[in-house]
Amino acid sequence: MELAIIQTNPAFSEVQRNVDEALRSMERLEADLYVLPELFNTGYNFISKDELLSLAEPAAEGWTFERMAEFSQQRSCHVVYGFAEKDDGKVYNASALVGRGRLIGVYRKIHLYFREKLFFDEGDLGFRVFDTPLGRIGIMICFDWYFPESARSLALQGAELIAHPANLVLPYCQDAMVTRCLENRVFAATANRVGEEDRGGVKLRFTGRSEVVTPEGELLVRLSASKPEEGVVTVDAQTAKNKRLNALNDLFSDRRVNSYTA
Repeated sequence: MELAIIQTNPAFSEVQRNVDEALRSMERLEADLYVLPELFNTGYNFISKDELLSLAEPAAEGWTFERMAEFSQQRSCHVVYGFAEKDDGKVYNASALVGRGRLIGVYRKIHLYFREKLFFDEGDLGFRVFDTPLGRIGIMICFDWYFPESARSLALQGAELIAHPANLVLPYCQDAMVTRCLENRVFAATANRVGEEDRGGVKLRFTGRSEVVTPEGELLVRLSASKPEEGVVTVDAQTAKNKRLNALNDLFSDRRVNSYTA
């Protein structure tokens, strides 16, 4: 597949502007799968639950979904994007997978970072893998990377590619994702944002460097640390089915689960 990562610099609360800018970046590339950052349409640094509620959308009926679904229909492609999902009185830091005009699935962030805990509800859908014509796609969001169980859970369910929308502020993730891919023999597409948000006395700077990593830990592309960019690479997701390191070692069959108790 042709895999695109879109690195944006959203303006807080300017949903139409942010979505339009992302779509312009996407339109410059021909790809089968596009991965966008966490909360790409709203911005990240919320200061109240009411503010968050005013910008949240339902997964399958929101304005952002309609724009992404329309794009995926026109291009016969798939898109993963992060957004604030409003559902039954709760709001989740979520990512949606749309394909060829329809919603395929949603992941709700499980490991909430810093002030996200003040405003978002903890994800309740578990780590999920979705079957697509492109391969088996798993999703995690930003801070999930810090917990090796996140990527491992997806890999054990057969994920060949982990789509990883992010708004990273810590400096470690981009290098750590090489290890996540090596230990699980999967592809990972981390779509991060750039820029700063200074709101409510909290200033955050986002680290960019969006990337695609292979099951062998090779960086196929890594974008700028400071400016909006996009990149596209060719990946063969089927190669992630092979967990063998050599004739005698298979990463998954060599696991000794009974020895891993706390």
